[in-house]
Amino acid sequence: MREVDMTITADDGLPLAGTLTLPVGAGPHPAVLLLHGSGRLDRDANTRRLRMGLGPPLAAALAAVGIAVLRYDRRGVGATPGDWRATGFIDNRRDAAAALRALAGRTDVRAGAVGVVGHSEGAVHAMALGARPEVAAVVLLAGFARSGEDALRWQARTITSGLPAPLRSVLRKFGNRQLARVKASDADVVRVARTKLNARWMSEMLLHDSRPDLANVQAPVLAITGGKDVQVDPADLDRIRDLVPGEVETHRIPDLTHLLRRDPGRLSVRSYPAQLRKPVDADLLAQVTSWLARRLGVEQHP
Repeated sequence: MREVDMTITADDGLPLAGTLTLPVGAGPHPAVLLLHGSGRLDRDANTRRLRMGLGPPLAAALAAVGIAVLRYDRRGVGATPGDWRATGFIDNRRDAAAALRALAGRTDVRAGAVGVVGHSEGAVHAMALGARPEVAAVVLLAGFARSGEDALRWQARTITSGLPAPLRSVLRKFGNRQLARVKASDADVVRVARTKLNARWMSEMLLHDSRPDLANVQAPVLAITGGKDVQVDPADLDRIRDLVPGEVETHRIPDLTHLLRRDPGRLSVRSYPAQLRKPVDADLLAQVTSWLARRLGVEQHP
């Protein structure tokens, strides 16, 4: 494979810096757009403190079977200019649509063989892109099928479930106060517990409901959530299966966490640092690669 720099022009003219990983050969190639989860993530799904590293192994696995992959730095992250804290959930959605148009418009990308792979927040944006005619396949990794506020509250309950009841009560009341502040504010950024919070992103995410997007998806869907995910309810896989009108395949993988690594221990975010010292789950990569190869018409794929 080979990697080339690619700049995507957003709707407002901002240049989104990215990497296009191309398979061997002249093409045109099937291709996918990779969309990462929430936060200050670069094109590889890394922050300064949390290095998830999803981009390189997924791009390498897909390129090995003949599929190109585009991934890019978010606004205000890596080589992309802008203010990350002032960027909204809707901005991220529009940028994802601009990246899809740029990828599908390349002469070295095969028309009718473009897919989208999204993880966490990226999966929610992939649901919306699944209604576009140029999208031939959608992969949802840990995507929720409910309102953003409902998803956030489920996450908070699950993460704090192992704490003593008095502490859970204190944290719940604190969280409710901060959510009320965010909802009442029209500022891009608010300060919560001495930390600057991306309030516009949070407000827009809380209001978003992914279920109408799922009901409008026109492409085949592969949805995978880990049985040990504490940030997205694995039971939402049933909702995804019921809402998507066409072909859909769902998998709840035992011991897989939100970080797309396996952990045989108890459900907890405390194990995240140890999980990140492991590679992205190889079986997951193989499953996604095989499914996309079939749906995007990779030649001579078993």
